[in-house]
Amino acid sequence: MVILIGESGSGKTSLALAISRLIAGEGEIVLLGTDLNQCNEKKLRPLRAEFQMVFQDPFSSLNPRLNVEQTIGEGLALKAYTQAEISQRIDAALQQVELPLSFRLRYPHELSGGQRQRVALARALILQPKLLILDEPTSALDRTTQRAIVQLLRGLQQQHRISYLFISHDLQVVKALCQKVLVLRHAQVMEFQSTEQLFLNPQTEYTQQLIAASQYR
Repeated sequence: MVILIGESGSGKTSLALAISRLIAGEGEIVLLGTDLNQCNEKKLRPLRAEFQMVFQDPFSSLNPRLNVEQTIGEGLALKAYTQAEISQRIDAALQQVELPLSFRLRYPHELSGGQRQRVALARALILQPKLLILDEPTSALDRTTQRAIVQLLRGLQQQHRISYLFISHDLQVVKALCQKVLVLRHAQVMEFQSTEQLFLNPQTEYTQQLIAASQYR
C-alpha cells in the first residue's frame, strides 16, 4: 500500500483524480500493463472496474435517492448477471464491510458517517478492483470510527490482495496502515520511502516538519 501525504493544496487529490482518469493528466499511468493515458473512452471503459475510488465525505459521495442495495449494486448494472446473482453479490459486499444485511433498504440519511463510508467501500469492492484509491476516507470521521475503518481496510487488503493508494494528512493513519509513503509539496515529489524509514530518517526538511507537526496533534 502506498500513501500520499502533504499539506492542503499539495496536489494529492489531483494526482488521484488523474490516476483514475477523472481529470486529464500527463505522463504514463500504467495499470495491468496498459497506459491509461493512451486509452480513449471506449478502451478505458472495460478497465474502469479495475480501479475504484472512495471519497473523503461519504454523505456527499452517496446518492440520497438510492438505498444501500441500489447504491452497492449500481456498478453491476452493465454486467451480465441475473438479479439473483446481483443480490448475492450485494449480500457478500455488505458482509465484507461488516454491515448487517438488514441495511439493504436504508438510505444514506439513516446511517452514521462510519456506516456510510462502509457502504462506499462496498460499492467499490463489489466490482473486485485491483486498485482502490482512497481520498482521505477517515478524515470526516471521529477517532473511534477512524480506527474501526483502518482495521477494516487492513483486513480487506490481507483477504483480497488489493493495492491501495491512500491519501491522508494524518500520519498516525500512515503508521497504522501503509507500507510506503510518497510526500508531495506543490505537486512535486519530495521523497518516496518505506513508512518505517520515513519516520526514522526523513530526507527533506519538509517531511521533518510534517512529522514534527503530527506529534502535537
